[in-house]
Amino acid sequence: MNVPVIKISHVAIFVRDLESMKDFYQKHFGFEAGERYENKSKGFSSYFLTTGSVRIELMNRIDHSQTPIEGMTGLHHIAFSLGNKKAVDEKTEYFGKNGVPVISGPRTTGDGYYESVIRDPEGNVIELTV
Repeated sequence: MNVPVIKISHVAIFVRDLESMKDFYQKHFGFEAGERYENKSKGFSSYFLTTGSVRIELMNRIDHSQTPIEGMTGLHHIAFSLGNKKAVDEKTEYFGKNGVPVISGPRTTGDGYYESVIRDPEGNVIELTV
């Protein structure tokens, strides 16, 4: 199997207060925020923040009572950029055939990313993306 060149695409962090956390990273680290993404049916909102080649995704998800879902704060997943859709498809198929849990995908997400999601042996979430 050909091993693609891998780089970290972004690190995702669940936060309680999306706006104040965005402001913190902008003020103290010089991150620039993209547009706020919202999926109202899931109660999910996020921002991608960028400085140089570093990207962070700040995420928030609420339940119907408008409070953060229990356990949904902190580091959520690591995303590996594989370079193209074909590499994402092939690596996802490889993991599926080798007993690695494929959680979702490959698919294009609501905010336009092409990805699949797997779990490592301890249950950590790894996103495979372009």
